[in-house]
Amino acid sequence: MQLIYAPASPFARKVRVLAIENGLMDRLEPVETSVMPVALNERVNAANPLGKIPVLMLDDGQALYDSRVICEYLDSLHDGVRLFPTDAPRRWSTLRLAALADGLMDAAVLARYEKAMRPAERQWDEWLDGQLGKVRRALRALEDSAAPLQGPLDIAQIGVACALGYLDFRFAELYWRNEFPALTAFQERFSARDSMRQTEPA
Repeated sequence: MQLIYAPASPFARKVRVLAIENGLMDRLEPVETSVMPVALNERVNAANPLGKIPVLMLDDGQALYDSRVICEYLDSLHDGVRLFPTDAPRRWSTLRLAALADGLMDAAVLARYEKAMRPAERQWDEWLDGQLGKVRRALRALEDSAAPLQGPLDIAQIGVACALGYLDFRFAELYWRNEFPALTAFQERFSARDSMRQTEPA
């Protein structure tokens, strides 16, 4: 299987962390690329009409996207403990936190595009503030729901760790650790895992 990804993408990092944790990384052929909202990437567009990464190309030629689908597919390929819980209500609690982490990443990536790609004179400050407001509200909600992040490894923990890692990578000026001690403690512990160290963006 080929994994089309970009090292800086928090969504691609989530897939890679899960694959490492599940012992599946040796079954993946990483194919590094880049995507931009204003530049076509024909290879990615051919596999995913939305033009987004990551994309998992299966051996039969089928393409899987987005990161949520890829992660759940990979989680079905091993005999160990599933990172997507199957028992309710833990499944719904875990998926809710995973969705919150994905939303945080979405907002942060959009804010990054606005700051890094749009000419300064055309940047929309109110729109940027709106995206960063989503980031802050997500951080507060995660802080208030941090107890499940101390339990057995699951997709929510991976997603939250990758979201927080992206903030460290692209938005160090937010100083999120000053406001969220439970998330800080979680991230310090989780970022020491080999899967996080191996996938840390340069």
